[in-house]
Amino acid sequence: MSDEAALSAYTKFDFTHDGRTYPVYRRGSGPAVIVMHEMPGLHPLVVRFADRVAAAGMTVFCPSLFGKPGKPVSRGYTLTTALGVLCIRREFYVWRGDRSSPVVDWLKALARQAHSDCGGKGVGAVGMCFTGGFALAMMTDPSVVAPVLSQPSLPINKKGAAQIGVSREELACVKGRLADEDLSVLGLRFKSDKLVPDARFETYRRELGDRFEAIELEDEDAAPAIIPPHSVLTLHLKEDGPTKAAEQRTIQFFRERTGA
Repeated sequence: MSDEAALSAYTKFDFTHDGRTYPVYRRGSGPAVIVMHEMPGLHPLVVRFADRVAAAGMTVFCPSLFGKPGKPVSRGYTLTTALGVLCIRREFYVWRGDRSSPVVDWLKALARQAHSDCGGKGVGAVGMCFTGGFALAMMTDPSVVAPVLSQPSLPINKKGAAQIGVSREELACVKGRLADEDLSVLGLRFKSDKLVPDARFETYRRELGDRFEAIELEDEDAAPAIIPPHSVLTLHLKEDGPTKAAEQRTIQFFRERTGA
């Protein structure tokens, strides 16, 4: 069975903007939600989450930004993909957190197209791990109304623990929209996760105030996996308890904001 079997219910298309092209997998009907995968790629548990968003009455758009679509997670696959992205890709600012990554412009263009295609009040967006902070930067585009930051892990350096991967100008735009349009931001993480420092969530709280809704989980809430508690909506999701509640809150948040 091919790796893409996990995506057999999806329609695949290539989306190009400003010279960048990535494959995108689409499923469902109703307002759009962009589901951005974690490291090492668009693996079956990310697809499972996207399936659940689609089942809740929304159209999911799953771009494949790195890795092999549909391939299951393993230690070797994760390490190989991470090294490739860290050493080669220029679309991602891994070490600096004072501006958004170049790929965010492509993601905003995809959101505009998805909103045009699917209607509704706007587009939801969730990033996970490596892409975790991208949904906040995407809010500089008016189409994005429901950003979810799941274990936002960039930048990866101790000096950047409090940084959130947006410029001051981008943050000012986001804060203006939150106030003017009565919007909010949802953030998810495990409290022990060293890839998502306490200081990063403190920055979100300080800058966004009561417009930032944080769901912070204990280690015992996590399902067993090949890595310590990290992936709230995928590897460490239990089908009951606090992680399931976090998944359900995320889907509810999308429905409320997009008008599904």
